[in-house]
Amino acid sequence: MAAHPVIYEINTWPWLVGLSSSLGRAVTLGSVPEEVWDEVTATSVTATSGGSGPIDAVWLMGVWQRSPAGVRIGLADGPLVDTFADALPDFTDADVVGSPYSIHDYIVDPHLGGPEGLAAARRALAARGVGLILDFVPNHVATDHPWATASPQRFVTGTVADLAAHPTEFVEVAGTVIANGRDPYFAPWRDVLQLNAFDQGLRAAARDTVRSIADQCDGVRCDMAMLMCNRIFAETWSGRVGPAPDVDYWDAVIPAIRAEHPEFLFIAEAYWGTEGLLRSQGFDHCYDKGFTDALEHHPQSIGSLIADAPDPDGAVHFIENHDEPRAQKVFGDHHPTAAITALTQPGARLLYEGQFDGRTVRLPVQLRREPEQPVVEGLPEFYRRLVAVLGDDALHTGEFTALTVSGWPDHPAGPGLAAWSWTGSARRWLFVVNLDDADGAGLVHTAWNDLAGRPTTLVDPIAEVGFDRPADPEPTIFVMLPPWGAHVLDVDIADPIS
Repeated sequence: MAAHPVIYEINTWPWLVGLSSSLGRAVTLGSVPEEVWDEVTATSVTATSGGSGPIDAVWLMGVWQRSPAGVRIGLADGPLVDTFADALPDFTDADVVGSPYSIHDYIVDPHLGGPEGLAAARRALAARGVGLILDFVPNHVATDHPWATASPQRFVTGTVADLAAHPTEFVEVAGTVIANGRDPYFAPWRDVLQLNAFDQGLRAAARDTVRSIADQCDGVRCDMAMLMCNRIFAETWSGRVGPAPDVDYWDAVIPAIRAEHPEFLFIAEAYWGTEGLLRSQGFDHCYDKGFTDALEHHPQSIGSLIADAPDPDGAVHFIENHDEPRAQKVFGDHHPTAAITALTQPGARLLYEGQFDGRTVRLPVQLRREPEQPVVEGLPEFYRRLVAVLGDDALHTGEFTALTVSGWPDHPAGPGLAAWSWTGSARRWLFVVNLDDADGAGLVHTAWNDLAGRPTTLVDPIAEVGFDRPADPEPTIFVMLPPWGAHVLDVDIADPIS
């Protein structure tokens, strides 16, 4: 897969339901029209240079068989049902198909087209030079997963007394009391059972599961990956599991898969500063939730985060996904600048279905369809242009540089200004944003010494404007941006201004 890949996430079940409604016929993964795959992979958008297209991989979220027991548990959960009604006011019980993370079995759900449908979707993507990413949920399985009865030793277990004392934390399955899945900071998830990361039989079964997944796709997004690391698992389940094995969980899983699939991509949903640990255990990319949170709550810190990022190539940057509030809801009119800021950083860039339209409803993952939502005027065209820039070879194989923005005597630079560049063999890009509620001006200090003393043309293909930079003696570029303004500048000095 390309360096710094662009990944497009699709919430598979609602997406297929929406296609079925718009086309007036049932659509599964095996019968998605070719023109829809063209649109999804953005092959109709001409990349500015290099590459086969702007989208490098599609993440089909939620393809595995969902749990019938999970559906019943969800419908009995009053607060959860309230979230269904908030998102989809006319929902019925038939709209609740269960959580894609309460997995009954790692077989493609027949409602979505089964294994044959997935294989057809993978072929369609591969024909467009696009990889396929699926889910792996290491921490838990559904309460009716076959392992619960066949291999209870693979789970964190309890006693009858535990069940009586903590009925919302344990469940009895075929005579065995098993803990519900959880992370240490939240109440347990009632529709799943907690796997024992220290059990060698579970680790062997996990390897077999991921091998099976790897035969069907090009990479996995691993849900809450840090929960299975020895240290965190021991802290979460202290007193209920034995001593940690000498080998950490992911060290026991990832190398075994890479031995058979050397190019297979591992992406970690990761929090709590565990990104470095997971990267050391073989993950290609880990969520950078801190960047997203800073962009929302402390935007003036973004320049420092970019300059001081310890492992930028290993990050996953995003402004929304199925776990997060919708970007349009969070950022409003600031949405385009937030997208430019996050999605042009090094590492993987994650886009989410509906983001281009500016949807505001965060759909509970248990629901099979979305409500009708208006399209934000101008936003699809903005994303069409941004995705074309993301497809440029410079943002995949070029050199990334965090840049300094300074003021001049008696005029400090705007506190919200941040700048960075990508330099490729055929093109170079300058990105400048003003993440502040006041106008911002400053001098961007580029690493392009050939700018010194030469006039230069700067073209912003997103705003569709051009700028003439005079022959300044230093390789600096003066910028003045309104609140939450942005420049995406194609810096071409091959044809000097006459």
